Amino acid sequence: MGEGSQARERVSGRRSRQSHLVDLTPLRVSPAFARLWIGNTLAGIGAMVTATAVGLHIYDLTQSTFMVSLVAWFALVPMIVAGLYGGAIADHFDRRLVALTASSVAWSATLALALIAWAEVTTVWPFYVITTVNAVAATIASATRQAITPRLLPLDQLPKAAALMGISMGVMVTVGPGVAGVLVARVGYAWTYTVDVLLFIAGFFGLWTLPQIRPEPHPDGEATPGRGLQSVLEGLRHLKTAPNVRMSFVVDIIAMTFGQPTVLFPAVGAVVIGGGTVTAGLLFAAYAVGGILSSLGSGRLTGIRWQGRAIRNAIVVYGLAILGLGVVLAVVMVSGHAVTSRDFGDVNQPALIVALLCLAIAGGADNVSAIFRQTILQAAVPDRLRGRMQGIFTVVVSGGPRLGQMLAGSLATLTVIWVPPVVGGILVVVLVIVAVARVPSFRDYDALDPHP
Repeated sequence: MGEGSQARERVSGRRSRQSHLVDLTPLRVSPAFARLWIGNTLAGIGAMVTATAVGLHIYDLTQSTFMVSLVAWFALVPMIVAGLYGGAIADHFDRRLVALTASSVAWSATLALALIAWAEVTTVWPFYVITTVNAVAATIASATRQAITPRLLPLDQLPKAAALMGISMGVMVTVGPGVAGVLVARVGYAWTYTVDVLLFIAGFFGLWTLPQIRPEPHPDGEATPGRGLQSVLEGLRHLKTAPNVRMSFVVDIIAMTFGQPTVLFPAVGAVVIGGGTVTAGLLFAAYAVGGILSSLGSGRLTGIRWQGRAIRNAIVVYGLAILGLGVVLAVVMVSGHAVTSRDFGDVNQPALIVALLCLAIAGGADNVSAIFRQTILQAAVPDRLRGRMQGIFTVVVSGGPRLGQMLAGSLATLTVIWVPPVVGGILVVVLVIVAVARVPSFRDYDALDPHP
């Protein structure tokens, strides 16, 4: 019997015995990964508190969804540059030190937000400047942390680690926006930003206790990689010859660019479903609840062999769920049942329930896609390039939603609120099916034989 057949039989045997519940093995086999995971989760909750509060704050100051979307416009290009160069830095220096430095800058930006809120600054431009600095630093820190993970765990634990990260992200996006909505309504913006300042400290603990993660020796016979622009270009050249990794980026860009309605949530809570900031927080949270549930039930999911097809199917479900959200908003507005009250007691309850269900389905589908996209990236890319590929990945997963917010906010300003999710949901389904069909190697990607 060949080695490939034996490997497939071992995987099949493990899957038949595996529980449907999430596998916690990565936390047991690597205490360093466990500390990083816990610290990142707590710090991420605070980051989502601030991200939600900034959108609500700017909307309160301007009463404009377009002005909220400008947060994404201003940060997009600097964040792309940070991802590309930050990944290159992570491939050439101690990744622990890089992550600590970037996280310190992000924490300082959060502290600045709290200070201007306590000072009751009503000018909008400081919010754009500070959130851009925060986005740049967070992009570098995130890319570096993801490049660290494969150095802490064996290869077969990477899908399970990705599922755990899905739980972490789900908790962040569930708890963070919900807490932000309640805090803003109860104690105001200054205390809300201050919560993030305090929670951020947990992230430093997870990074500080890591061992040094220095670059691995370069393979014999290959030239020593350059730095700066030369290093960035080397990473981009690798991506050009890595169709499966490249397609994992493309399908996520499609989903996030055309199917990202979060910028609309403050307006939905104010003038469509009603309920104000509490409704906006619930809409953010529902998306994450779906992600948490899909990760909690990921025991057998992480053993799926044909990961390209799993990504395609998950994103199609995501597009249909976003379309469903748009239909709900359209029905409410066209039927004349829109609620303009910010009192949660006046909310349109049936519309809210269906909208929350659509977003929960979308969040679960997006998380399934993310588990396999992250696994492909970490399993198929050599360590010497992981920082740069993770930098590009971080640009995609962070920049795609920002581009989507820009488009959704602009389109909603030109038309009505329900148009972006309806049109975007349809485009996501069609474009992803067409894109994957054009790259058979991605459609047939085999987890037992990973190739970039």
